[in-house]
Amino acid sequence: MVIKTETCRFSGLRIYPGRAVKFVRTDTQIFTFLKSKCRTLFNQRKKPAKLAWTSLYRKQHKKDQADVVSKKKRRGGKATLNRAIAGASLEVIQKKRAEKPEVRQAARDSALREVKERMKKVKDAKKAATKKGGKR
Repeated sequence: MVIKTETCRFSGLRIYPGRAVKFVRTDTQIFTFLKSKCRTLFNQRKKPAKLAWTSLYRKQHKKDQADVVSKKKRRGGKATLNRAIAGASLEVIQKKRAEKPEVRQAARDSALREVKERMKKVKDAKKAATKKGGKR
């Protein structure tokens, strides 16, 4: 037979059926206390972490280490998935990643040179247009 137990809001101890004292605050929050000692200390606004017999104090001061069950180790982060990005397929991305830095630098330089030449042509065309048109 399983008995439903609650925990005391002050001491953190188990409360068995028929033992609790409930306190309902004006904001409708319900506090369940094991004994009147817990209730009076709560009403005095004492901090349970400063009283040695409460479970909060014992947890903060690393008591009862034998009772603590070792936590399961968490697995590392998920392996990253390689996916295609908009405008570039996965094969293209992998090929670019695999190429040597010198090759990549050479491709970048040639692309830059091409852009500069194109810009120069546009500039020369504008210059020629202004010379042709002359002053008005």
